[in-house]
Amino acid sequence: MSKAARPKGTPSREAIAAFIRDNPQKATKRDIARAFGLKGDARVALKHVLRELEEEGLIEKRGKRLATPGSLPPVMVLEVTGRDPDGGLLARPIEWDTERGAVPRIAIAPPKKGRGKVIVPGVGDRVLTRIGEQAEDGAYAGRVIKRLDRKKAAVLGVVRRTDKGGYRIEPTERKQSEMEVDKADLGDAKPGDLVEVETTRSGRHGLSKAKVLEVIGSLKSEKAVSMIAIHAHGIPHIFPDEVLAEAEAAKRPRLVPPREDWREVPLMTIDPETAKDHDDAVHGAPDHDPKNPGGHIVTVAIADVAHFVRPGSALDREAQKRGNSVYFPDRVVPMLPERISNDLCSLRENEDRPAMAVRMVFDAQGRKRSHSFHRIMMRSHAKLSYEQAQQAIDGAPDETAAPVLDTILKPLWAAYRCLLKGRKDREPLELDIPERKIVLGEDGTVDKVVVPPRLDAHKLIEECMIQANVAAAETLEKKKQALVFRIHDAPALAKQEALREFLKTLDIPLARGAQLRPSAFNAILDRVEDTDHSPLVHGVVLRSQSQAEYSPDNIGHFGLNLKRYAHFTSPIRRY
Repeated sequence: MSKAARPKGTPSREAIAAFIRDNPQKATKRDIARAFGLKGDARVALKHVLRELEEEGLIEKRGKRLATPGSLPPVMVLEVTGRDPDGGLLARPIEWDTERGAVPRIAIAPPKKGRGKVIVPGVGDRVLTRIGEQAEDGAYAGRVIKRLDRKKAAVLGVVRRTDKGGYRIEPTERKQSEMEVDKADLGDAKPGDLVEVETTRSGRHGLSKAKVLEVIGSLKSEKAVSMIAIHAHGIPHIFPDEVLAEAEAAKRPRLVPPREDWREVPLMTIDPETAKDHDDAVHGAPDHDPKNPGGHIVTVAIADVAHFVRPGSALDREAQKRGNSVYFPDRVVPMLPERISNDLCSLRENEDRPAMAVRMVFDAQGRKRSHSFHRIMMRSHAKLSYEQAQQAIDGAPDETAAPVLDTILKPLWAAYRCLLKGRKDREPLELDIPERKIVLGEDGTVDKVVVPPRLDAHKLIEECMIQANVAAAETLEKKKQALVFRIHDAPALAKQEALREFLKTLDIPLARGAQLRPSAFNAILDRVEDTDHSPLVHGVVLRSQSQAEYSPDNIGHFGLNLKRYAHFTSPIRRY
């Protein structure tokens, strides 16, 4: 229909197209007619104009709605994939046809406060989202309507034999329905075995079909208990193919500026005997600066995970979803694939590895004078367990520790004794809670529970890591960079009162009113040292403390008695 033939009052093609573009949720023919006040012949003319726009590819039909080609529908199912530099959530469509162009980026708006349940999604969640306008940076605004259940990749269940000779999977979670499994899909599983299965076909009528992925074994074993816990708590333990492919494709960095060559610095790793990944190395030496008599230089090198896990990558999204590695008596559910955690990022002995290092200078009293951060290429000069390092210092080095005793271990321990002076002046909370370790037998059941000795080697590494984390927080603050602090609030008044009532039974006073410091608790612990009450008092004092947490708002760390503390260390196992 020509422009001259249109009834008076019919909007122009440009106006109609602009309305459809600006009102994606209200763009049916009826909506457009109502918006422009069209009646009678003008509605017929609108129909012709819409047909012309559609034939020319300027608009397209999506059910009853009309839309601009390439625009997003008003409601979509999205996956929350990460956060922007300000902490806002970012998402992308679960399904997207790449022929439509690049995958759109959606910024999730904070939940509105008011009546009703507030929906707070997290990284990895699937959400039904209302799509808003596109911002200048290309991102669309999105507001969550509903958080959807995550699709579980696998189900845990027990193989059962039916009366008719078939096989079924009885899920460990009661909410899940039984599944059929063909004999060919059983693998090595036998009736009574705990297995992990994937659904191969979901039927509207009858039971779904399943295929065995892994035979866990006896329900009585710790392996079975661990897998049940993994499934019950929804812990992601199977890496998607794209994550594994990205990990396999990762390459070691070249030694080019600004990465510094520190391969001659005699850094070493000290870890548990069974450790497979080594994400920190240490070095200590006297400071020969005449302006710092009796001082020491302590260096902590941390695996440069950020070189391999880039923002927005599949590895990054999966690491955010997991948040940390999860430890069980028989297994570890890692945050990163083994190619990254146990190979490229593990600071292996005599192998070149990229790292982030902090060099800290302490005076003779253990007070930090300065520090600096460096992106380096390092080579660990030795790998020792805590027990090996301690035995060497105690005068019984084995063949591995003996060559580095005088050159690396003794200078490191001298630096540690210097740090202890600063720790003593700081007076952190000195709780002594033994760490129990579960030892499994060959059949996967619990053999015994042991309490490993608390060695100076453990304390040395801990103090080095604490100082490195303080340096990281100080540097980021100085650079005015947003960061997540590790914070620990003082004990709540109610917990203080409960502790006070308990201590009365032992005739130990606990002052009221004044702000308690860690030294007040240390005085209590000193009073019961070497008495039968010591383990009990240590436990009760521990339960009186607040829970440590991560927060962008810094209130300090009560237990460590530090004003600022961040987690620069352990990047392989915590995001």
